[in-house]
Amino acid sequence: MSDMWWSIPLTVVVFLAARQLAARVKISIVNPLLIAMAVIIPLLLLLQIPYTRYFQGSAILNSLLQPAVVALALPLYEQMHQIRARWKSIISVCFIGSITAMTSGTAIALWLGATPEIAATLLPKSVTTPIAMAVSGSLGGIPAISAICVLMAGVLGAVFGHMLLNLLRVRAASARGLAIGNASHAIGTARAVEMDAQEGAFSSLALVLCAIITSLLAPFIFPVLLHWLG
Repeated sequence: MSDMWWSIPLTVVVFLAARQLAARVKISIVNPLLIAMAVIIPLLLLLQIPYTRYFQGSAILNSLLQPAVVALALPLYEQMHQIRARWKSIISVCFIGSITAMTSGTAIALWLGATPEIAATLLPKSVTTPIAMAVSGSLGGIPAISAICVLMAGVLGAVFGHMLLNLLRVRAASARGLAIGNASHAIGTARAVEMDAQEGAFSSLALVLCAIITSLLAPFIFPVLLHWLG
């Protein structure tokens, strides 16, 4: 048995406690994932435990990520009639959103003097982690840092996304879901599912479509950005 056997109970207990706190406080910044990170990361640093050891001890939780993502297909199926009726608008929104997500961060990074390697690392920040790492690696970026960028984008979207949509007076659950899934991938989608079933379904759809669009277009968009801004 691994000497980090306690990492799973620790992770589960901290996350469940964070969910209870979030349910009571009902403030967007009190996000369970953010709270869990704020507790576990300092604890690992204090105990001088390398992340690799912690990850090995809780690897089973990581393996559950794939079936959890697949489970998002259920609310998607329940909204299939609306998706069929709006498929042109949905694809258009996801296409524009994917282009914007790729070009905005990359263009700003290049404009501020970032190297092509860093720019390639930032380009896929708004898609789910495995695809972001693959896209980053194919463009000459650093997949490990891309994973961190994806995490940051997801957490920011989960924490502030609904607040921003409320300020912009976006009320339609479908529109809110597409926006969250486009910008904040799986982490934002998990939050959208908690807020509303229809919103979660459209967020799941955006997550999948934007990942496909990004993986197909990134090899063409990145050289263009480098040519004009590099």
